Amino acid sequence: MRAAALAAAAALAALAPLASQAEAPELSANPERSSSWTIFTPRAQPSLSAEQRRGEIAYQARCHLCHGREAQGATPGFGGRMAGTEALREKYQGKKPAVLEERTDLTPEMVKYYVRHGVGIMPFLRKTELSDADLDAIAAYLSRNRLKRAR
Repeated sequence: MRAAALAAAAALAALAPLASQAEAPELSANPERSSSWTIFTPRAQPSLSAEQRRGEIAYQARCHLCHGREAQGATPGFGGRMAGTEALREKYQGKKPAVLEERTDLTPEMVKYYVRHGVGIMPFLRKTELSDADLDAIAAYLSRNRLKRAR
């Protein structure tokens, strides 16, 4: 009896990824939908352009887990500390913000380069993981502060 239950559980576990993939369209097809990396439903700021809103949603879905703001006094573990934010804090030693959303020196070209090539502990993301359209939108979102600074 136990062996039959284990076999049934294994069969269901094997089928679950297929169902998930069929039900989870690509982010670029439906930017309102969360990805498997997202721990909350993305909501874009209303003051952004349409492309920047799309970029904010894509950023929250694909990048926020490593590059988000850290909770004060967070300890290691899920939802507390962000590896990308920590790495940039160590690299810049307060000379630049560690949180990418606060930076004023990012250009779209710089964002696209680091996403496609990776750097340090950050892996590169293939076009199958993040479409060119979503990457363009993320680059527009992260470089928005540079445009504000130039005015």
